Amino acid sequence: MNFWDFVRSTHQQLLTDAYQHASAVFQCMVVATVLGVLIGVATYRTEWAGNLATLTTSTILTIPSLAMIGLLIPIVGLGVAPTVIALTLYGLLPIVRNSIVGLRGVDPTLVDAAKGIGMSRAARLLRIELPLAWPPILTGIRVSTQMLMGIAAIAAYASGPGLGNEIFRGIASLGSANALNQVLAGTLGIIVLALLFDAAYVLIGRLTIPRGIRV
Repeated sequence: MNFWDFVRSTHQQLLTDAYQHASAVFQCMVVATVLGVLIGVATYRTEWAGNLATLTTSTILTIPSLAMIGLLIPIVGLGVAPTVIALTLYGLLPIVRNSIVGLRGVDPTLVDAAKGIGMSRAARLLRIELPLAWPPILTGIRVSTQMLMGIAAIAAYASGPGLGNEIFRGIASLGSANALNQVLAGTLGIIVLALLFDAAYVLIGRLTIPRGIRV
Protein backbone atom coordinates (compact mmCIF):
# COMPACT_ATOMS: atom_id res chain seq x y z
CA MET A 1 0.00 0.00 0.00
CA ASN A 2 1.44 3.36 -0.99
CA PHE A 3 1.17 6.48 1.18
CA TRP A 4 -1.90 7.99 -0.47
CA ASP A 5 -3.77 4.69 -0.33
CA PHE A 6 -2.93 4.51 3.35
CA VAL A 7 -4.26 8.05 3.91
CA ARG A 8 -7.49 7.26 2.06
CA SER A 9 -8.05 4.08 4.03
CA THR A 10 -7.36 5.68 7.43
CA HIS A 11 -8.55 9.23 6.82
CA GLN A 12 -11.20 9.06 9.55
CA GLN A 13 -8.65 8.16 12.21
CA LEU A 14 -6.19 10.72 10.86
CA LEU A 15 -8.80 13.47 10.97
CA THR A 16 -9.73 12.53 14.53
CA ASP A 17 -6.10 12.58 15.62
CA ALA A 18 -5.53 15.89 13.82
CA TYR A 19 -8.56 17.46 15.52
CA GLN A 20 -7.42 16.25 18.94
CA HIS A 21 -3.90 17.51 18.26
CA ALA A 22 -5.09 20.95 17.17
CA SER A 23 -7.57 21.15 20.05
CA ALA A 24 -4.93 20.28 22.66
CA VAL A 25 -2.48 22.85 21.31
CA PHE A 26 -5.16 25.54 21.01
CA GLN A 27 -6.49 25.07 24.53
CA CYS A 28 -3.01 24.96 26.05
CA MET A 29 -2.05 28.09 24.13
CA VAL A 30 -5.07 29.94 25.52
CA VAL A 31 -4.04 29.05 29.07
CA ALA A 32 -0.35 29.78 28.39
CA THR A 33 -1.22 33.14 26.82
CA VAL A 34 -3.33 34.23 29.79
CA LEU A 35 -0.69 33.10 32.30
CA GLY A 36 2.21 34.47 30.26
CA VAL A 37 0.69 37.93 29.82
CA LEU A 38 -0.29 38.09 33.50
CA ILE A 39 3.25 37.17 34.51
CA GLY A 40 4.61 39.79 32.12
CA VAL A 41 2.27 42.46 33.48
CA ALA A 42 3.23 41.56 37.06
CA THR A 43 6.99 41.65 36.47
CA TYR A 44 7.87 44.08 33.67
CA ARG A 45 8.19 47.15 35.90
CA THR A 46 10.96 45.62 38.03
CA GLU A 47 14.22 44.46 36.51
CA TRP A 48 14.87 41.59 38.91
CA ALA A 49 11.27 40.34 38.72
CA GLY A 50 11.33 40.32 34.93
CA ASN A 51 14.66 38.51 34.89
CA LEU A 52 13.36 35.95 37.41
CA ALA A 53 10.24 35.29 35.33
CA THR A 54 12.30 34.84 32.17
CA LEU A 55 14.86 32.62 33.93
CA THR A 56 12.17 30.42 35.48
CA THR A 57 10.25 29.86 32.25
CA SER A 58 13.45 29.30 30.26
CA THR A 59 14.55 26.70 32.82
CA ILE A 60 11.27 24.84 32.30
CA LEU A 61 11.92 24.81 28.57
CA THR A 62 15.27 23.08 29.07
CA ILE A 63 13.59 19.99 30.55
CA PRO A 64 13.27 17.32 27.83
CA SER A 65 9.62 16.88 26.89
CA LEU A 66 9.70 13.11 27.34
CA ALA A 67 11.18 13.56 30.82
CA MET A 68 8.60 16.19 31.72
CA ILE A 69 5.68 13.97 30.75
CA GLY A 70 7.32 10.99 32.45
CA LEU A 71 7.64 12.97 35.69
CA LEU A 72 4.00 14.09 35.50
CA ILE A 73 2.54 10.59 34.95
CA PRO A 74 2.98 9.42 38.60
CA ILE A 75 1.38 12.68 39.79
CA VAL A 76 -1.60 13.18 37.44
CA GLY A 77 -1.79 9.84 35.62
CA LEU A 78 -1.96 9.07 31.91
CA GLY A 79 -4.00 10.80 29.22
CA VAL A 80 -4.91 14.44 28.81
CA ALA A 81 -3.72 15.84 32.16
CA PRO A 82 0.07 15.45 31.71
CA THR A 83 -0.27 16.66 28.13
CA VAL A 84 -2.06 19.86 29.11
CA ILE A 85 0.29 20.65 31.99
CA ALA A 86 3.45 20.02 29.96
CA LEU A 87 2.31 21.97 26.90
CA THR A 88 1.14 24.92 29.00
CA LEU A 89 4.47 25.11 30.85
CA TYR A 90 6.49 24.82 27.64
CA GLY A 91 4.44 27.56 25.99
CA LEU A 92 5.17 30.18 28.65
CA LEU A 93 8.69 31.38 27.81
CA PRO A 94 8.16 33.20 24.47
CA ILE A 95 4.94 34.80 25.74
CA VAL A 96 6.41 35.93 29.06
CA ARG A 97 9.59 37.24 27.46
CA ASN A 98 7.79 39.08 24.65
CA SER A 99 5.20 40.51 27.05
CA ILE A 100 7.95 41.96 29.21
CA VAL A 101 9.88 43.30 26.21
CA GLY A 102 6.73 44.74 24.62
CA LEU A 103 5.49 46.45 27.78
CA ARG A 104 8.92 47.88 28.54
CA GLY A 105 9.14 49.18 24.98
CA VAL A 106 6.04 51.38 25.25
CA ASP A 107 6.95 55.07 24.93
CA PRO A 108 6.99 56.49 28.50
CA THR A 109 5.72 59.86 27.25
CA LEU A 110 2.47 58.23 26.15
CA VAL A 111 2.02 56.66 29.57
CA ASP A 112 2.82 59.97 31.30
CA ALA A 113 0.35 61.80 29.09
CA ALA A 114 -2.38 59.30 29.97
CA LYS A 115 -1.50 59.65 33.62
CA GLY A 116 -1.67 63.40 33.27
CA ILE A 117 -5.26 63.31 32.04
CA GLY A 118 -6.31 61.22 35.01
CA MET A 119 -6.29 57.67 33.67
CA SER A 120 -5.87 55.02 36.34
CA ARG A 121 -3.03 52.52 36.24
CA ALA A 122 -5.41 49.75 35.13
CA ALA A 123 -6.83 51.96 32.37
CA ARG A 124 -3.35 52.89 31.15
CA LEU A 125 -2.41 49.23 31.06
CA LEU A 126 -5.53 48.07 29.20
CA ARG A 127 -5.98 51.00 26.82
CA ILE A 128 -2.41 52.05 26.05
CA GLU A 129 0.35 49.70 27.19
CA LEU A 130 -1.10 46.30 26.25
CA PRO A 131 -2.40 47.44 22.81
CA LEU A 132 1.04 48.89 21.97
CA ALA A 133 2.77 45.76 23.29
CA TRP A 134 0.42 43.44 21.37
CA PRO A 135 2.65 42.95 18.26
CA PRO A 136 5.56 41.39 20.19
CA ILE A 137 3.12 39.45 22.38
CA LEU A 138 1.48 38.00 19.27
CA THR A 139 4.91 37.06 17.95
CA GLY A 140 5.57 35.20 21.19
CA ILE A 141 2.26 33.37 20.83
CA ARG A 142 3.17 32.33 17.28
CA VAL A 143 6.55 31.01 18.39
CA SER A 144 4.99 29.10 21.30
CA THR A 145 2.38 27.54 19.04
CA GLN A 146 4.97 26.27 16.59
CA MET A 147 6.95 24.72 19.45
CA LEU A 148 3.91 23.08 21.00
CA MET A 149 2.85 21.55 17.69
CA GLY A 150 5.96 19.40 17.73
CA ILE A 151 6.09 18.80 21.49
CA ALA A 152 2.44 17.67 21.52
CA ALA A 153 3.44 14.61 19.50
CA ILE A 154 5.28 13.31 22.59
CA ALA A 155 1.93 13.22 24.42
CA ALA A 156 1.29 9.84 22.85
CA TYR A 157 3.89 8.47 25.27
CA ALA A 158 1.39 9.16 28.08
CA SER A 159 -1.64 7.97 26.10
CA GLY A 160 -2.39 11.57 25.22
CA PRO A 161 -4.35 12.76 22.20
CA GLY A 162 -3.08 13.79 18.79
CA LEU A 163 -1.06 12.82 15.77
CA GLY A 164 1.78 11.58 17.92
CA ASN A 165 -0.17 8.34 18.23
CA GLU A 166 0.34 7.71 14.51
CA ILE A 167 4.06 8.37 14.83
CA PHE A 168 4.49 6.16 17.90
CA ARG A 169 2.44 3.33 16.37
CA GLY A 170 4.57 3.50 13.24
CA ILE A 171 7.82 3.47 15.21
CA ALA A 172 6.59 0.57 17.35
CA SER A 173 5.81 -1.49 14.24
CA LEU A 174 8.86 -0.66 12.12
CA GLY A 175 9.31 -3.34 9.51
CA SER A 176 5.60 -3.83 8.96
CA ALA A 177 3.87 -2.80 5.73
CA ASN A 178 2.46 0.56 6.88
CA ALA A 179 4.93 1.61 9.58
CA LEU A 180 6.59 4.34 7.51
CA ASN A 181 3.21 5.48 6.20
CA GLN A 182 2.00 6.00 9.77
CA VAL A 183 5.08 7.98 10.76
CA LEU A 184 4.88 10.08 7.59
CA ALA A 185 1.14 10.72 7.97
CA GLY A 186 1.56 11.89 11.56
CA THR A 187 4.54 14.09 10.71
CA LEU A 188 2.93 15.72 7.68
CA GLY A 189 -0.28 16.25 9.65
CA ILE A 190 1.61 18.17 12.31
CA ILE A 191 3.35 20.31 9.68
CA VAL A 192 0.02 21.14 8.00
CA LEU A 193 -1.56 22.08 11.33
CA ALA A 194 1.42 24.30 12.19
CA LEU A 195 1.09 26.13 8.87
CA LEU A 196 -2.66 26.59 9.33
CA PHE A 197 -2.22 27.98 12.84
CA ASP A 198 0.50 30.36 11.66
CA ALA A 199 -1.71 31.58 8.82
CA ALA A 200 -4.46 32.22 11.36
CA TYR A 201 -2.05 34.30 13.47
CA VAL A 202 -1.05 36.34 10.44
CA LEU A 203 -4.73 37.10 9.86
CA ILE A 204 -5.27 37.97 13.51
CA GLY A 205 -2.29 40.32 13.34
CA ARG A 206 -3.71 42.10 10.31
CA LEU A 207 -7.07 42.49 12.01
CA THR A 208 -5.82 43.59 15.44
CA ILE A 209 -2.61 45.54 14.80
CA PRO A 210 -3.07 49.04 13.32
CA ARG A 211 -1.16 49.56 10.09
CA GLY A 212 0.99 52.29 11.60
CA ILE A 213 2.22 49.95 14.33
CA ARG A 214 2.81 47.12 11.83
CA VAL A 215 4.98 49.38 9.72
